[in-house]
Formats: sequence, structure tokens, C-alpha cells
Amino acid sequence: MKRILATLALTIFAALSVGAQCPMCKAALTSSRDNAKNKPVVGNGINKGILMLLATPYVLLGTAGVFFYQYRRRQKYGK
Repeated sequence: MKRILATLALTIFAALSVGAQCPMCKAALTSSRDNAKNKPVVGNGINKGILMLLATPYVLLGTAGVFFYQYRRRQKYGK
């Protein structure tokens, strides 16, 4: 029972600290975009970083899926 409560408390604490970072990033992006004369360099970098973090799990799972498919195919057809 103690383990379940500790896990629940840790999960709630981690979710609160992660959620607190979003307004900070938004404030940093809007202030850098407002102060930039020509191009919002900082905002573009953070947006590209977010896209890279978003794509990483899909690339890893896709690669694992291809290897698993090839393994099963070789097992089935004996090649």
C-alpha cells in the first residue's frame, strides 16, 4: 500500500513540475519574438527542437517494427 501511495505522489508531483514548464517556454518565446527585429531565431530553434523530440519515439518504434517484420518474415518463409 505504501508503494502505491508513493508512486501516486511521485506521479502527481512530476506532472505538476512538467506542466509548470510550458508557460515558461511560452513566455521566453513571446519575449524573444517581440524583441527580434528581422527573424525570431530563438522561437524557430525551440520549435524545431520540439518537433525533433516529437518524432524520436515514432522513428524508434518504426525501426523496431521493421526489424520485427523482417524477423517474422524470415521465420515464416525460411529465408
